Amino acid sequence: MTTSTDPASGGRLAHRAVRAIAWNYTSWFATKLLVLVATAMLARLLTPEEFGVVGFATVAIAYLSVLQDLGLGAALIQRREDVEDAADTIFTLNLVVGASLALVTALGAPAVARFFGEPQVEPMLRILGLGFILNAIGSTHITLLQRRLEFSKKVVPDVGRSLVRGIVSIAAAVAGLGPWALVIGHLAGSVTGTALAWVVNPWRPRLRVVRRLVRPLVRFGGPLLGVDLVHAMAANLDYLIVGKVLGSSALGIYTLAYRLPELLLIGVVTVLNKAVFPAFAAVQDRPEALRRGFLASMEYVPMVVVPIGLGLMIAAEPIVIVTLGDTWLDAVPVMRVLAAFAMVSSLMVADGDVYKALGRPGMLARFAAAKALLLIPALLIAVHHGLIWVAAAHLGTTLIVKASRAVTVTRLIDIGMGDLLTRLRPSLIAGAALSAASLAAMTATSGTSALGRLAVTMTAGGISYLAVLAAVAGPSIRRLVRLFRRENTQETGQIDRIEPDQARSSS
Repeated sequence: MTTSTDPASGGRLAHRAVRAIAWNYTSWFATKLLVLVATAMLARLLTPEEFGVVGFATVAIAYLSVLQDLGLGAALIQRREDVEDAADTIFTLNLVVGASLALVTALGAPAVARFFGEPQVEPMLRILGLGFILNAIGSTHITLLQRRLEFSKKVVPDVGRSLVRGIVSIAAAVAGLGPWALVIGHLAGSVTGTALAWVVNPWRPRLRVVRRLVRPLVRFGGPLLGVDLVHAMAANLDYLIVGKVLGSSALGIYTLAYRLPELLLIGVVTVLNKAVFPAFAAVQDRPEALRRGFLASMEYVPMVVVPIGLGLMIAAEPIVIVTLGDTWLDAVPVMRVLAAFAMVSSLMVADGDVYKALGRPGMLARFAAAKALLLIPALLIAVHHGLIWVAAAHLGTTLIVKASRAVTVTRLIDIGMGDLLTRLRPSLIAGAALSAASLAAMTATSGTSALGRLAVTMTAGGISYLAVLAAVAGPSIRRLVRLFRRENTQETGQIDRIEPDQARSSS
C-alpha cells in the first residue's frame, strides 16, 4: 500500500525543489555536454545531406512521440491518491500505446519516404519505431523519480543514454555507415536509458489496468496531450516544411543551427519543468506558496537563460567554426535568430506548471492552438525566403504568445506585471554588461583564430555578467545558496512516494 502524506512544510518542499533543480541541471549539463561533443565529431564525419536524411525520419518520429505518454505522466505526478495503482495502470497503457506506435510507424514508413522523395527513410523509420516500445518500458520509472523529486537517481539513465548514443553513433560513422550511424546510436541510447531506469528505481510494475482510475487519469492527461500534439505540430513544422521545400542539405544546416540553442536554452525549460511541476503540484492548495514559487522561477531561471542566449547570438560564428567546422558556416546567421527565439521561449517557463498544478491544463491547450494558428502560415510564407526567415517566424510568434501567457498567469495567481519585470531586471542589467563586453572582445580579436576569439569573448562576457549580477542580485543569490545547503534535519513534512521497501517484485 502506498502511504500518502500531505507536504505540510514549505521549508522541506522548497529545499527538495531546489535540490531537484540542481540535480536536474547536473544531469542536463552532463548529457548536453556529451551530446555537444558527439555532435561536433559527427559534424566532421557526416555531410549536411546525411543529417538531413535522418532529419526526414526523425520528423515523423517526433510527431508520433507525442502520443506515447498520452499526458498520463503528468497525471501521475499530480495525483495524490492510489499512486501505486495509477502507476501500474499507466505502465500497462504505455506499453500498449508504444507497441501500437511502433506498428503505425512500420506501416506508414513507405508513405513518409515518398513524401520526402528519399527511399532510405523507409527502413530508418521502421528501426526508429522500435524506440516507442523501449521507451514505454522505462517511462513510468522515470516519472516516479520525477514525482518523488529524486533527480539524483534520474541522472544515471539520462547520462547513460546520451553517453551510449554518442559513442555508438560516432563509432558507426567512423565505420562508414553514413546516416545510419545516427539511427543506430539513437536506438542504442534508448536501450541503455530504459535499462538504467529499472536499475535506479526498484519499483516493479504489474501488467494491470485499474479501470476506476482510467477516467480521472485520462481526464487530467487529455488536455495535456492536446497541448503536446499542437506543440509538436508547431515545433516540428519548420523541419517538415524546410525538408519538403528546400531539401535535405538545407534541413541538415537548419537542424544543426537549431542544435546548440536547443541543447543550451530549450533544454533549460525541460530541466526546470521536470523539477518544478512536482513541487507546484504539492502546493496546489496553497496559493501563496504557489505565487512565491512562480516568482522565484522568474528570478532565477533568467540568470541562466540570458547569458547563454546572448552568448550564442554574439559569438555564433566562432562557436560554429569550433564546434561544427567550416563546412557549417551557413548555419551562423540562422543560429543567431534561433538563439533569440530559444531565449525568449525559456525566460518564462513555469507558467505552464502553474496551470497544470491547479488542474487547469486546458488553458495550455488554448495557448498552444493560438500559437499554431499564428506559426503555420508564418512558416509557409517564410520558407520561400530562406532559413533565416523560417527562424524569424518562430521568434515573432513566440514573442506574441509569451506576452499573452504572461498576462494570463499574473491574473490567475494574483500578481502584477511589475512583479515579473522586477524579477527579470537583474538578469537583463547583467545581460547588457555581457553584451557590451562580448562585442568589444569580438571586435578586438577579429584577426585571431576562431578558438581564440571564442575563449576571449566567453571570458570577457562571463566575468562582466557575473560581476554585475553579483552587484544587483547578491541577496537573491545568497538566499538560493542558503536554501540549497539547508540541512534535512531542519525540515519537516514529506512528499508522496512509493517507498522502495514497498516495491513489488516483477515476478
